[in-house]
Amino acid sequence: MAYLVPSEFVTKMVDAGESKIFMSTRDTVIRAYMAGAILALAAWFAVTINVQTGQPLLGAVLFPVGFVMLYLFGFDLLTGVFVLCPLALIDKRPGVTLKGVLRNWGLVFTGNFLGAFTVAVMMAIYVTNGFSTEPSAVGKAIGVVGENRTLGYQKYGANGMLTLFVRGMLCNWMVSAGVVGAMISTQVSGKVIAMWMPIMLFFYMVFEHSIVNMFLFPSGLLLGAHFTIMDYLIWNEIPTVLGNLVGGLAFTGLTLYATHIKTGPTRSIK
Repeated sequence: MAYLVPSEFVTKMVDAGESKIFMSTRDTVIRAYMAGAILALAAWFAVTINVQTGQPLLGAVLFPVGFVMLYLFGFDLLTGVFVLCPLALIDKRPGVTLKGVLRNWGLVFTGNFLGAFTVAVMMAIYVTNGFSTEPSAVGKAIGVVGENRTLGYQKYGANGMLTLFVRGMLCNWMVSAGVVGAMISTQVSGKVIAMWMPIMLFFYMVFEHSIVNMFLFPSGLLLGAHFTIMDYLIWNEIPTVLGNLVGGLAFTGLTLYATHIKTGPTRSIK
């Protein structure tokens, strides 16, 4: 299968970041909305597999189908633009500004949340027969996720917050590796394989992904889980977003850019 060398696909990363910054508001929000919705469906799918089979590994193996779909359709996740857009700024592309990067991040965050929340509402209706019955086993499992990954961190205080932040960093290290992996190949099969592996890893290791959480936690609240909106924001979403930003940019974006675009001078042999 066709393969691009690192200097080629890292240039594609910078080009992609530049194009996303200059994309219209309309297209940015639509693409982000659909990305959030598709990833939410994939998370619902994975939880359903876990509940029905009792095999978390199987859920992790199949979860990446959502990421593959949204990437091939050209939709955008916050975790991806966290890595790509700053590279265009660092590379001093004409017209790229910090304001443009922050604008893109804000629009993508909004679109991702609206898409994920739409699926959360649909899921809540589905598992309760239109809120007329108790949640199904899948609905109850999603509610437990919300409680464990908000109140579960809160009980450890600062140490819990640190753990949450690190899990967010680890998550986008892997997710952004999937984004970059898709740029390595020019064939669909190669893109899918390169995306699948790191996405499967992050999901099975239960790292914290801000967009997946935009589905899981509002879903829990809709189904009567015992945590609050503030618990969700303070003890999950905000630290996860920050961890995703730092992890993806530090371990994927900046490292690849530094060593394949701003390559250091070769050593002379003495």
